[in-house]
Amino acid sequence: MTLEAPIASGNTADIYLHEGKIIKLFKEFLPDNEAEQEASKQSLAYSMGLPVPCVYEVTKINGQQAIIMELVKGKSIGSIILNDMTKSEQHMCLCVDMQLKIHGVKTDKFVLMSDKLKSQLKRAFGISDKQKNTLIDKLNSLSYEIRLCHGDYHVNNLILGETGTFIIDWVDASAGDARADVYRSYLLYSQHHAELANLYLRLYCEKSGLSQTDIFVWEPIIAGARLSENVASENANRLLAIVAKYCPE
Repeated sequence: MTLEAPIASGNTADIYLHEGKIIKLFKEFLPDNEAEQEASKQSLAYSMGLPVPCVYEVTKINGQQAIIMELVKGKSIGSIILNDMTKSEQHMCLCVDMQLKIHGVKTDKFVLMSDKLKSQLKRAFGISDKQKNTLIDKLNSLSYEIRLCHGDYHVNNLILGETGTFIIDWVDASAGDARADVYRSYLLYSQHHAELANLYLRLYCEKSGLSQTDIFVWEPIIAGARLSENVASENANRLLAIVAKYCPE
């Protein structure tokens, strides 16, 4: 199969438009079951009635793992907001409403968030074993109702299409505490746009009845876990400072 230039690129995959379908082509360094696992999560979310693109096939293209899925015609809400900040609250409300819909799903069919976070904390760069153990102990001490969590929820992973809003990129989905999912979103927003981060947090708290204190109980754990991701655009010193605030050497 011959593919044209990708329409989007990320750390783990490139996205192509081909014959009216979307092809997500995974980077070669990833585990052999990466595409299968992500497709399984996306199909599960689809089966739960969430607005998610339908997965057609998991295959290999030119030796690389690939998912072939439904094309959702539209624009990311992130691009819409940045083009017109005057309507940012209106669009962020839509995003929060959709995240609340995700968090309304009770499930035991996804990997446990706690297991994923423990693994990430053990691999985190820049923090000591003492700090890792403190964060894992804090994680183990938290109690919560297990809900579906997207794991990478932000305005660029929501497509405003012709027939509604669709949620994409389910690779990090897990079953865990909705508050952790919210803090993760806040952390991602705050790296690049403090105004949007604060708007998001305010709206989620207003709509959910949670307080900022409720959500920020996850702050050091999520910041520490993100240090394992080695994302080029992330400010590692910011994450280290968050961890140090709660877990000084």
